[in-house]
Amino acid sequence: MPLPEIIAPAWVSRIVAHLPGRPPRLALVLALNTMLKKGLLPADMSLFAGRKFEIDVLDAGIKVRFGADDQKFLDQDYEGAPDLRLAANGIDFLRMMMREEDPDTLFFNRKLRIEGDTELGLITKNLLDSVDWPFSQWLLKRGMSA
Repeated sequence: MPLPEIIAPAWVSRIVAHLPGRPPRLALVLALNTMLKKGLLPADMSLFAGRKFEIDVLDAGIKVRFGADDQKFLDQDYEGAPDLRLAANGIDFLRMMMREEDPDTLFFNRKLRIEGDTELGLITKNLLDSVDWPFSQWLLKRGMSA
């Protein structure tokens, strides 16, 4: 069963935008690095070394900024523009991770914004498309998605 079209109310993003960025950044970086170590994230980290990223969950008001070196993703905030920004509503990120939608479909339907370095965006999009997100299998086993 496909995920319903759930968009957080505007007041959620107004509140969340004022919260510290470190907790979600730390959680994301920890998850990405754990997936790297376990071979679940087939990333060539040399392609991401020295780059700055931003994940923007539009409806929730969450902006996660982090970096990378040649071995792992880094829990570091930074000033200025990111090299790559991915922006979408939370439900669309979830659909992508559960493989209900692929990044290309979300992008061409204007539900996923990819901004910044074009080559880095393509590398990242292909990486996202190749990942077998661990929790998506857990949900599938419980009949929570098609």
